[in-house]
Amino acid sequence: MYLSSIDRPHTAGPSRRRSLFLVSGNVLALGAVSLITDISSEMVTAVLPVYLMIGLHLSPAAYGVVDGTYTGATALLRLVGGYVADRTRRRKFVAGLGYGFSAVAKLGLLAAGSTVGAIGAVIAIDRTGKGLRTAPRDALITLSTQPQYYGRAFGVHRMMDTVGAFAGPLVALGILAATAQAYDAVFVASFCIAAFGVLVLVLFVRDRRGTQPPKSVVKPTALGDLLRIAPVRRLVLAACLAGTVTIGDGFVYLLLQRREELSVGWFPLLAVGTNLAYLLLAAPLGVLADRIGRQKVVLAGYSALLLVYLLLFGPLGGWPLLVVVLTLYGVFYAATDGVLIALAGPVLPSGVRTTGIALIQTGQALSYLVSSVLFGLAWTVWGPATAIQVAAALVAVALLVVGLLLRGISATEQPA
Repeated sequence: MYLSSIDRPHTAGPSRRRSLFLVSGNVLALGAVSLITDISSEMVTAVLPVYLMIGLHLSPAAYGVVDGTYTGATALLRLVGGYVADRTRRRKFVAGLGYGFSAVAKLGLLAAGSTVGAIGAVIAIDRTGKGLRTAPRDALITLSTQPQYYGRAFGVHRMMDTVGAFAGPLVALGILAATAQAYDAVFVASFCIAAFGVLVLVLFVRDRRGTQPPKSVVKPTALGDLLRIAPVRRLVLAACLAGTVTIGDGFVYLLLQRREELSVGWFPLLAVGTNLAYLLLAAPLGVLADRIGRQKVVLAGYSALLLVYLLLFGPLGGWPLLVVVLTLYGVFYAATDGVLIALAGPVLPSGVRTTGIALIQTGQALSYLVSSVLFGLAWTVWGPATAIQVAAALVAVALLVVGLLLRGISATEQPA
């Protein structure tokens, strides 16, 4: 009843006390689905780096390939999912397929055993699901929200999403402790939770099709048409550049674990620290982005990432290093993840908005694939200290270029 009663945001200007969470019921429902799904995903993600590099003795280069696959190898399917969702105007259905693929993949990890190739194939299936669902989900958020509240809506959604990301590693840690390090138990529990997330999507999320242009508007040339829009082209370039200089979470946590000689059993808690900061800051930074400019918040996020990389080879150590690095890493995600898409929303034509979001996310994901592989190779050849120093230098350069690319985009009106 509550979700349906607030399905559309109010048109009147909200008071400051009410404005923080003034989002539609559809955004809250999508947030609930993401919360549940992220519990499932982060249960696996939290244990995967230590499982592969310590349990299966993968080299950093091999782990870089697997980690890149986890995010980038199926990135082109984001474009397929975005285009199909716009073409059919069935965004909920396409997103549901993606969530379903990811749920089934959790069971595939049981069959994969310790075979690296099989693990990689299962991860590709899981990321296929993520590739299909992300753009339709984010498009539904924009279609359920007034443009002036995009930052707030994505902030609230990412906050709910991060509640799941925060809980997932804790659930995995509890299961491992209760089952004497039985990874199979983590995978089974992860599947059950993911299946429940699909059920919530089916029951509570509403599609947005009635106000969209006819299907004939969404042509096969949509990608080329989008890239001819200057602000969209600059956003895609900025997203690609940012993805190229961003190394995987697993590498950051492995560097912390090795430097501080943390017990393997405590490894999942590193992600918990990051997610706690993300959880607390996602909604406030979304509101701040709406007020002071979304590009400013995005650049602040990448500045936080630069500080993280610098601290990983700096003089600070012990628990202060852990607290500062994990907090700044959470700031990075809170300031960039949803805010970048909120920045893109007003410049994307409504008829191909899902395709446009998918184009930006695909560029970022493919760049991330390249980044993970190259950082893994750099770690293997030069060692972890030199590799992270090079990464920090590249982030500093990228920060300047991204700032130039994003300049003035937030003030651009949505094209007809």
